[in-house]
Amino acid sequence: MTRRWPRQTLRTRLTLIYGGLFLLAGVVLLAVTYFLVARQLPGTGGTSAGHVRLYQEDPASPALGPPPLSANPAFVQDLIQQTRDSALRSLLTQGGIALAVVGAAAVLAGWVVAGRALRPLHRVTETARRIAEAPAADRGLHERIGLDGPRDEIKELADTFDVMLTRLDQSFDGQQRFIANASHELRTPLTLNRTLLEVALAAESVTPELDQLGTTLLAVNARHEQLIEGLLLLARSEREVLDRSYVDLADVVEHVVDQTPTGEVSLRVEAAEAPTTGDPVLLERLVQNLVENGVRHNLAERGWVRVTSGVRDELAVVTVTNSGSVVPRYEIPGLFEPFRRFGADRVAPRPGVGLGLSIVRAVARAHGGDVRAEPRDEGGLVVTVTLPLAVTDGVAEA
Repeated sequence: MTRRWPRQTLRTRLTLIYGGLFLLAGVVLLAVTYFLVARQLPGTGGTSAGHVRLYQEDPASPALGPPPLSANPAFVQDLIQQTRDSALRSLLTQGGIALAVVGAAAVLAGWVVAGRALRPLHRVTETARRIAEAPAADRGLHERIGLDGPRDEIKELADTFDVMLTRLDQSFDGQQRFIANASHELRTPLTLNRTLLEVALAAESVTPELDQLGTTLLAVNARHEQLIEGLLLLARSEREVLDRSYVDLADVVEHVVDQTPTGEVSLRVEAAEAPTTGDPVLLERLVQNLVENGVRHNLAERGWVRVTSGVRDELAVVTVTNSGSVVPRYEIPGLFEPFRRFGADRVAPRPGVGLGLSIVRAVARAHGGDVRAEPRDEGGLVVTVTLPLAVTDGVAEA
């Protein structure tokens, strides 16, 4: 069993180290002082009693003065030893009290100094936390620490962190621009191909073989157009939504369900009010992808999908639950990656392009929310999207 130590901050550990080293040095200094003083005091290991001349007053002969006490050396030696022990005891007592007082002051000073020394490190930590918790990656990566001060280890760490953020920001921006530009460039030839195929198939002299070939090419072209639209939407969704408007997810759910063909799959809706703010087009696409995925990846017979919306824990929530094949829990993270489909090869002739849940996650995070999926023991998934509630006059609408 692993022993769990109580959490200690770096400031606490530095203070304990400073205080411990100071107290250790103080104890060593007190011990050395005690040893040196003990060697100089008369008594054992010090000045012998024979070198000390003591007198005892004799009231009977005041004229002669007090006679020397050389006749009682035991008394002299005992008096010297008592004086020596009292002096050393006072040295230890007073020195220990002084060491305790100065040690407490040193610990307090160490706490203050450690706090001031670690203040730049706290700034680095706070910046990194804000970037990690930012709802949109591009907004967080634009932030920099910009630490000023002497060029020490913490300054070098902050500068290196800023350089890393700059390169990541440029990389993400370049990737999004490439996806958007490539998608726009590919959309034009695909549209031209579709037009040429439709014109060719509309001719009266089309043979059955040519008609079948044209129909197949149109299906392939439509799949490529769907892929391009998905890439464009994914690139757009990964940026923070700045132009927001009021959206009730219950209205979005009802509209999407009315427009989605379900085939043999039964669809149940429980739409309660779930107000939020954001881009209505992106939020509609989010719900549409969830519902279409629930219908597409389902059982051939007796399949069902349940869509609910509402407010939970001060969040607007949309949940899509469906029946289907059993999904292992370790496969869940891969379902949110682009072009990943559970139990399907990329070249398999299955509907969809593998961007549905990727777009859902991108849209949710761009709106400051999140999405999670849980497998059902009977098969299928429970996908839940949480978004911030709409705020009116500083109060979240519930």
